Amino acid sequence: MVLEGSSEALCPPPSLELRPSCNKSQPSPPLGSSSQPHDGVFPEDKEPVKYGELIVLGHNGSLANGDKGRRRSRLALYKRPKANGVKPDVIHNVSTPLVSKALSNKSQHSISYTLSRSHSVIVEYTHDTNTDMFQIGRSTESMIDFVVTDTAGSGGSQGGGAAGEGGGGGGQSAQSTISRYACRIMCERSAPYTARIYAAGFDSSKNIFLGERAAKWRTSDGLMDGLTTNGVLVMHPAGEFVSEPAPGVWREISVCGNVFALRETRSAQQRGKLVENESNTLQDGSLIDLCGATLLWRTPAGLRHTPTLKQLESLRQELNAARPQCPVGFNTLAFPSLAQREIVDKKQPWVYVNCGHVHGYHNWGYRKDKGPAGPGGTAPASTGERECPMCRRVGPYVPLWLGCEGGLYLDAGPPTHAFCPCGHVCSEKTVVGWSQIPLPHGTHAFHAACPFCGTWLTGEQGHIKLIFQGPVD
Repeated sequence: MVLEGSSEALCPPPSLELRPSCNKSQPSPPLGSSSQPHDGVFPEDKEPVKYGELIVLGHNGSLANGDKGRRRSRLALYKRPKANGVKPDVIHNVSTPLVSKALSNKSQHSISYTLSRSHSVIVEYTHDTNTDMFQIGRSTESMIDFVVTDTAGSGGSQGGGAAGEGGGGGGQSAQSTISRYACRIMCERSAPYTARIYAAGFDSSKNIFLGERAAKWRTSDGLMDGLTTNGVLVMHPAGEFVSEPAPGVWREISVCGNVFALRETRSAQQRGKLVENESNTLQDGSLIDLCGATLLWRTPAGLRHTPTLKQLESLRQELNAARPQCPVGFNTLAFPSLAQREIVDKKQPWVYVNCGHVHGYHNWGYRKDKGPAGPGGTAPASTGERECPMCRRVGPYVPLWLGCEGGLYLDAGPPTHAFCPCGHVCSEKTVVGWSQIPLPHGTHAFHAACPFCGTWLTGEQGHIKLIFQGPVD
């Protein structure tokens, strides 16, 4: 436990009298995704204000079992009909046995910090008419606006991506590492509609409870702050996400929204150093890691640079209209519809990811029995890697899938490149940008991954330029 200042210096009062909570408006129903932005709660003659959108990495347009209600791969945050934000109000020093009594007021938001078995600090929150609050977590309770579950490690369940190397299991873990009440986002209701992120969310009793073992401390101004068990990590892009994509530095966000360097391990009790010149304000391209799932924040301005589903469908049709052919079988290849992301079509293009040559599917070219490769070649693995008939390079041979989640694109450029080794296709700028971003994995590891399926990237660059064979006629 991390403590600053002596708890004995603050004597708990003999009795606890909380101020009556102000009348709070009932929170609006959870806001839907961009496909259902209104849900009948906004005036028909007025366009609702969109704060931004959250996109879960590793899902190529929707969850494996489909998007349902608040459990989905993407959620748009809109201005609520009535503000439901909260802000700190009163601090109480109480005896720990009295905490349950103090927290029994379910109309009052509060955060409880247990300093010892005999001493706790409770911070009451009051209604803030200037902000809207959105909560994210694993819990399906009604106060959670965006239900997020663990993303399959490096397995390419969406669209048949290849499994990465040591990427974490290829399936949802038996015990989730995402908190039930992971974090909350506070959005200012007036322009420029600033969005800020805070670790931890309020439970059904409107409380946040940091136990005796949680990292917590008293700040220099006499207030309290703390970290959640597995932490909420944030990385803001170093430049403009769409114009000059470059990764920033991963930081940890505290319960009160302060920014800290990372702990030695994800759940260590010793906090990192305070980073005073950085803030918890989200910007286009900010990444939020909840220890099991990573979310991307896109602003309305940033989303204007990304392709819509209609534009992605047009790009697919343009690719197919060029009639790419297999350079060996001479059969015409075609990308399947965007809705078909699990079953490989017989006309689907395949690629040798070490060279980029695009072929139709064939079941020959295995090099399991080959010895070490010669100069410039690649020694084949025992996983059934293939030898490209065009250039003789040996490597994985996978089907190509168009990236269907437009919010993950950095521009609306032509789909000329693919991530390695999964085969998800998108623009050159998108593959270059994402291949530079280290995403958290486990307790202290980082690795670049395909944003469409979560597969760890391999090779020198993590992506390849596709080489199509045009029609011979």
